[in-house]
Amino acid sequence: MCRWLVYSGTPVLLCDVLYRPVPSLIDQSLRSRMGVETTNGDGFGIGWYTDDIATPAIFRDTGPAWNNRNLREIADHVRSPLFFAHIRSSTGTAVQQTNCHPFRHGRWMWMHNGVVAGFDRLRRELCMAVDPALFSRIEGTTDSEVMFYLALTFGLDEDPPGAVARMAGLVERLGHDHGIEFPLQMTVATSNGERVWVFRYSSRRESRTLFYSSSVESLRALHPDVAWLRGLSADTRLVVSEPLGDLPGAWNELPESSYGVIPPDGELLAGFDVAMTAH
Repeated sequence: MCRWLVYSGTPVLLCDVLYRPVPSLIDQSLRSRMGVETTNGDGFGIGWYTDDIATPAIFRDTGPAWNNRNLREIADHVRSPLFFAHIRSSTGTAVQQTNCHPFRHGRWMWMHNGVVAGFDRLRRELCMAVDPALFSRIEGTTDSEVMFYLALTFGLDEDPPGAVARMAGLVERLGHDHGIEFPLQMTVATSNGERVWVFRYSSRRESRTLFYSSSVESLRALHPDVAWLRGLSADTRLVVSEPLGDLPGAWNELPESSYGVIPPDGELLAGFDVAMTAH
């Protein structure tokens, strides 16, 4: 599987999040503690938004993240209020740039940890459900990218939770039609540059790990002597496949079959279930 993180809030240098915590996401690319695989070396990617450009920048490569000089150079010099980072462990598709996350379409980014079981059997039918106007934009061969374009087809622009639910429902229905008992395993992050939506769901109800950071106010109360917390806005949040650093009280597990919105419009978290579709 893979490891990923989302940062949203006060603009920071990417290196402050990617490299400086111990353990960091870069550490996890070599020594993951909670992933299915210990090593996630089948490529990586980062994507970031800036205040004056609507579409995100993307940098992806096929080598491991832990020794990539270009990644370190970018991270030391790019400051962003919203960025994604992903380290890949392939579930069978080729190690190539077009299969590395995050994926981008217009202002949207998407990344995924998990698998569509039996994707080789389901791929044609899933791709046939993608809007023909979007189909030619699929560059790689992963289940993750097809999931993204299905979500776009099903209304990601207007209703992200509903679109992801319809995408997941289609995967479930087609999987069951092909005799696959547990078709879907996913933690997903997607953003339009204004908000981030994160999802944790699996057919087994035994999803891969996902954690969100405690509120900045709570962390300041717990750790009044930690200087870097003072410069963060109240809406700053991180979502990670496994915790970064060792700050007590910093991390909370996203509940099974749920999704979150950052910054929240009301409640941070809500329940998530698939919407079976007839497509």
